[in-house]
Amino acid sequence: MRSFCRVVFALLLLLSLTAAGWFAYYVFTPAPGSGEVVVELPKGAGIRQISAILGSHGLIRNDRRFLALVLLLRTIERTNPPKLRAGEFSVPLGLTPLELIRFLHTAKPIQHKVTVPEGLTMAQIAAIFAKEGWANHAVFLQLCRDKAFMQSLGVEAQSLEGYLFPETYSLVRGEADERAIIASMVRRFFAVWKELNTAAPPSAQTAGRSLHELLTLASIIEKETGADSERKTIAGVFYNRLHSGMRLQSDPTTIYGIKDFNGNLTKADLLAASPYNTYVISGLPAGPICNPGKAALEAALRPADVPYSYFVSRNDGSHQFSRTLEEHNHAVRQYQKQRH
Repeated sequence: MRSFCRVVFALLLLLSLTAAGWFAYYVFTPAPGSGEVVVELPKGAGIRQISAILGSHGLIRNDRRFLALVLLLRTIERTNPPKLRAGEFSVPLGLTPLELIRFLHTAKPIQHKVTVPEGLTMAQIAAIFAKEGWANHAVFLQLCRDKAFMQSLGVEAQSLEGYLFPETYSLVRGEADERAIIASMVRRFFAVWKELNTAAPPSAQTAGRSLHELLTLASIIEKETGADSERKTIAGVFYNRLHSGMRLQSDPTTIYGIKDFNGNLTKADLLAASPYNTYVISGLPAGPICNPGKAALEAALRPADVPYSYFVSRNDGSHQFSRTLEEHNHAVRQYQKQRH
């Protein structure tokens, strides 16, 4: 009997040593190759799925030992267990499975730069992120009109038009989706708005204006000129018109209110009823017409104190400003003649 027990014990010991060796060989054997490969680990992926992805890129041999290794490390290192995070990583070849797990635990995901220029509508912004593969265009716009989502971001409006701050954003695959991108843009808007308000007191001309009204005006300024030197002057013109009861008569606001605008603004368009047609309505349009940048926001907060009530394009990116309608009509004739 004792002889039989010794044989059984010896066999179990041999099996244990064989299994341990089989496992250790896997854990400490480097993957073949050199250089780096880009690997994307999806959000919510389990260990088995991650193992399959790493195996398909030649980083490990995809079998049960990888799962066992991860679980073993989590048991041993309870205070700081290794995490296989979602994201896109540039991973060196030639690592052992143990080294690979350590690497993925500390590696920083690849960051992609996406630039949103000033003056785009939220539909145009959605198109940028959709083209780059970061968002679904329809879902992006639906969220921009979702009242509950907007309220969670601190916005009380009909949409997020105007609140999507134009800037270059760093995005990570597996982390950035429509909600995360929009939330980041809105947070950036409020940060810039706070910065502008604390840098210097707003002009007396803005007294009584809500954030939404000032943002609406900033969006008009953004669309009216791309010249830094003119923004505050144009802001001053619009404030003069608002205070005197004149209509803003801004082409960009009217265009924004036209569905499927074909690029040709007609006399009929200028007479059409629309909450954005400032040739017909008094005061500001219903809301922002684009997403303005920092310079336009500052112009709306601190406009220039100017005597002008009119301006017309000089056809070179700049504008001619006038005090009276007579001066303005003369300037219109002058610069319209140059166009023909």
